[in-house]
Amino acid sequence: MSARGAAVAQAALGLVGCRFRLHGRNPETGLDCIGLVHAALAAAGCEPVPPRGYGLRNIAIDGWLPAAARSGLVEACGPIRAGDILLLALGYAQHHLVIALDADSVVHAHAGLRRVVRQPREPAWQIEAAWRLASSCES
Repeated sequence: MSARGAAVAQAALGLVGCRFRLHGRNPETGLDCIGLVHAALAAAGCEPVPPRGYGLRNIAIDGWLPAAARSGLVEACGPIRAGDILLLALGYAQHHLVIALDADSVVHAHAGLRRVVRQPREPAWQIEAAWRLASSCES
């Protein structure tokens, strides 16, 4: 586990309990899944560039994927580590970002519960992509 990855995971844990708000970027007023990743990466010392113009459901997400690289993330290889950002396919046109605490638990902005929560990683969640901080962003 990298120090920066651990910092992202710790920052995510610190956001548990924040309200959910679509397009939310401020922990005081609410976060969505992208806002959660944005806030955690910023707390770890990176300068994230979040995508804009998305909804709760999106058929095509290819236009937003380059935001990961612009935010200092690279494709994650190997086992899931603390601080990894996972892109999940939860259903038709429903994509979701979570932050791994370890291979078995995540923090995410749960629209149904209207809060940022910590929970076990569901085995049924299909991981579409996984990123972690690039080595140039590592301490």
